[in-house]
Amino acid sequence: IPDAAISADLIVGFPGETEAQFENSLRLIEDLEFDAVNTAAYSPRPGTPAAHWPGQLDDDVKQDRLQRVNRLVSKKALDRSGRYQGRIEEVLVEEANARYPGQVLGRTRTNRLVFFQGEIEALRGKLVPVLIRESRAFSLSGTPV
Repeated sequence: IPDAAISADLIVGFPGETEAQFENSLRLIEDLEFDAVNTAAYSPRPGTPAAHWPGQLDDDVKQDRLQRVNRLVSKKALDRSGRYQGRIEEVLVEEANARYPGQVLGRTRTNRLVFFQGEIEALRGKLVPVLIRESRAFSLSGTPV
């Protein structure tokens, strides 16, 4: 499904996770080309069974794995965002961009964040066709058409 948006969640450093298992996760991200991967390093929670399991990984291992997976996720997200370049996308306007007056932000049907010039009072809650002119790993920019 070419324009399907698929996301995943990944916790790295779960007790007992081997380097080989972690590398399998990296290959999965490489192969499946998720639109978004929410990542976190495992941390024990009081009262949960895993908090007492053997094979707890050192924080430095967990942080290294988290950084490695986040680098790959960012690279793949940038590649994936490139498919929008030059396309007209319907954007549901959500709010004003607090950093740039006169700019609004919204989301495509595939949940990509899009920034473009506009007045929030007139556009909030509306679907606006936007020509995508710039793609970044986790957002797009364009011009309303």
